[in-house]
Amino acid sequence: MSSNKDSIGKTVTVALVLCVVCSVVVSTAAVMLKPMQQYNMDQDRKSNILRAAGIIDPAKSVDELFEQITTRIVDMESGQFAEEFSPEAENFRRAANDPSQSRSLSRQEDVASIKRQPLQMPVYIVEAEDGSIDTLILPVHAYGLWSTMYGFLALEGDLNTVAGLGFYEHAETPGLGGEIDNPSWRASWIGKKVYADSATTEPSLRVIKGSVDPSQQGAQHRIDGLAGATLTANGVSNMISFWMGDSGFGPFIANLRAASETGSADQVESDADADVLEVDEV
Repeated sequence: MSSNKDSIGKTVTVALVLCVVCSVVVSTAAVMLKPMQQYNMDQDRKSNILRAAGIIDPAKSVDELFEQITTRIVDMESGQFAEEFSPEAENFRRAANDPSQSRSLSRQEDVASIKRQPLQMPVYIVEAEDGSIDTLILPVHAYGLWSTMYGFLALEGDLNTVAGLGFYEHAETPGLGGEIDNPSWRASWIGKKVYADSATTEPSLRVIKGSVDPSQQGAQHRIDGLAGATLTANGVSNMISFWMGDSGFGPFIANLRAASETGSADQVESDADADVLEVDEV
C-alpha cells in the first residue's frame, strides 16, 4: 500500500516539474522571439503599403524602398495633420479599443460596421520632387461577411485617382470573398475615380454586381463584382463610403486639395521639423 502511495506521489511530482519546465521554456521562447515577431510584422506592414502604392523593386529591400515614404498622423476631427505626435496613434487598431483614443459611431454613421473610430490615424505619403504629394496611402477597414477586412488604399497626386488597393488581413471565404486578394481584381481598381469631382467629399466609387461596362456612364466609379460574394463586395463598398467620406478621410483630403489649389504647403508641412514616423504595428 505504501509503495502505491509513493508511486502516485512520484508521478504527480514528475508531472508538476515537467509542467513548470515546459512553461518556463515556452515563456522564455516567447520573450526572446518577440523582437523577431515585431520585426516581421513591421516588414509585412511596409510591404503592403509599398504594394498598394505600386512601389516594387526586387533589387532593393523593403526598408530601402520604404525610405521613399513619410508617415504622418492625421487628426480625424479637424482633417489636419496632428501638430504633436502621439505614440498611441501609431497603432490605430489598439486605439480603436480605447475610449480615450477613439469615438463611438452611431448606427447611421457606421456604414463600415467598425463600431469605433480612432481619433487619429496614420497616413503614408510619397512626395514628388517639388514637395507635392505624388501618392497618398490610407489605411482602411470595414466588415465583410465573416471578418473585418484591413487594407491600404493608394491615391495619385490628384487625391482622386486610385493608384492601388491591397488587403493585408481578413477571413473571407477562399475562392469567393477571398477574391479581394486576386491580383486581377485589385488591378481593376487602378485608374478608377473615388469622387465625381474635386468639389465633393461624397465618394462615388463602389463595387457593383456583375461586370463594368466601360462604355456606360459612370464606369470610372465602378468596380467589377465578386461572383458569389455579394456581402464581401458590399463590405468593400461600405469601406470606401466611410473612409473616403465625411466621417473618414474626406475632410483631410478636402484640406489637402484646398492647400494644393492655393499653392500653400501648410497642410502637408504643418510641422516642418517633424521626423518620419515609424509605425510599430498596424
